[in-house]
Amino acid sequence: MKKNDWILAGTVLIAALFFLVGNCFTERRGKDAEKYLRIKVDGEVFREVSLEEDAEIAIGEHNRVKIQDGQVEMIWADCPDQICAAHPKISKNRESIICLPNKVILEIVDRADEGSKENDAVAG
Repeated sequence: MKKNDWILAGTVLIAALFFLVGNCFTERRGKDAEKYLRIKVDGEVFREVSLEEDAEIAIGEHNRVKIQDGQVEMIWADCPDQICAAHPKISKNRESIICLPNKVILEIVDRADEGSKENDAVAG
C-alpha cells in the first residue's frame, strides 16, 4: 500500500468513528423520551399504548400483542405464515411489526420525534 492509500484508509476510519459516536449519543437521548406503541388495523389507528405500562392487547380475533419492560412482541396471530409472531421484540423509535394477512401494523413512536416530517433515506 502506498502513502495515499494509508491516508484514505485513516480518513475513512476517522469518519466511521465520528458517526458511531454520534449514533451512541442519539440512542441515549432517545431512551429518555416517551415512547408508545401505535396499533393500526387496515390503515386506521386502533389504539395507542405507552411502553411504560405492561399490557396484553387483543386486536380483534386475529392478533394478540404483549408489552413488557418497554418491549413489544406479537405473541399470537392466526395468519398462515406466522412471520409477525416470529418477529423479534421491538423497542426503538420507528421499529415495526407487520401482519400483512390481517392488515395489522405495530409501530413504536417517540412523542419528541412525532412532529418531525423528515424523510428517510429511501423516500429522499
